[in-house]
Amino acid sequence: MRPSCELSDVLNTHWQQVVCAPFNTWQLRTLDAIRRCRTASLGGHIDLCTSCGHMRISYNSCRNRHCPKCQQIQRERWVQAREAELLPTTYFHVVFTLPESLNRLCLHEPARMYKLLFDTAWSVMQSFARDEKHLGADTGMISILHTWGQNLSLHPHIHCIVPGGGITQAGYWKHTHGDGKFLFPVKAMSRVFRARFVAALRTTIKGLDKSFYNNLFKNSWVVYAKRSFGGPKQVIEYLGRYTHKVAISNHRILSSSDNRVTFRYKDYRDQSKNKTMTLNALEFIRRFSLHILPKGFPRIRHYGILSSKRKQKTLPIIHGQLNGHYQKPEKKDWKQISTDHLGYNPDRCPVCKQLTLVNMLSFDRRGPPDLSLLRSVNQVQQQKAVLL
Repeated sequence: MRPSCELSDVLNTHWQQVVCAPFNTWQLRTLDAIRRCRTASLGGHIDLCTSCGHMRISYNSCRNRHCPKCQQIQRERWVQAREAELLPTTYFHVVFTLPESLNRLCLHEPARMYKLLFDTAWSVMQSFARDEKHLGADTGMISILHTWGQNLSLHPHIHCIVPGGGITQAGYWKHTHGDGKFLFPVKAMSRVFRARFVAALRTTIKGLDKSFYNNLFKNSWVVYAKRSFGGPKQVIEYLGRYTHKVAISNHRILSSSDNRVTFRYKDYRDQSKNKTMTLNALEFIRRFSLHILPKGFPRIRHYGILSSKRKQKTLPIIHGQLNGHYQKPEKKDWKQISTDHLGYNPDRCPVCKQLTLVNMLSFDRRGPPDLSLLRSVNQVQQQKAVLL
């Protein structure tokens, strides 16, 4: 069901304020795309049912990766591709989190800071995997960047999926300790992660005070690692929630009125209780804009034996050693994905329920033509078909 209030509704209601607010041009372009998503301003197409004559107007999506209405197809396509590549072994969910003291740098230098987060996390994972005390093999990792907390505050962290093993120099699969039931010591990973990130930060961003670096070592950094108990497919389904997720979904927005926006969030500091928060509309939009990534910045990355360069060669070998079966991901178009995984068939007529909807014509932002004229044209075509 369509939510009673959507992000696009908030943006359209307060767009004049947004234009005058201090957003950069890329943020404004993104917010503008979201507010116009699936409206006549982006054009659309008209579908005709050849069985009952019903006509349906569908407006185009903005396809922006930050839009809460444009991620279902991409998410399902990614999940299906990863499921086809799953290894028959244990997987771990690992999270690397930056401390709050780095938030200001993340605001001013998002591309460099987030790239540093990716690079450092993989460096730590790779070092522990190659260490003979822990594994002594090459492993892989799939990482997804998130920059938000439940209340839309800035909270940069990456979710990673890591197999419980790796390939030795001799080319054989080797499980982590406990036959793949234990990954690496989290406290040691946290200390190495902090040290390497700060060291890289010194060379990446110049001009920071020595006291700033000293403060970064006062507290422990958060690294979380947990083994999946539901099997490899459950790991992908779980991680799939994060792959194409945006800062806030439309279903979490409860209301927007009197220049105020109320939304639901989960308070993890209070036993994960569901609570509500009300913000000024412009402040709500400002918080959302904090999580608009730099143009062209990849938020999903594959490393090691799971990287695009190596997996076509390594995955079949590993499957053979683990008595598994490797198959290349099947490429599906958006109609197949909608039918097989999202529960609706785009070719099904909403009136007669037959699979007889066909695309009649497309239109641009000037809007659709007169439907009565289209119906008369359709009737003439049906009469000619009967006579023939």
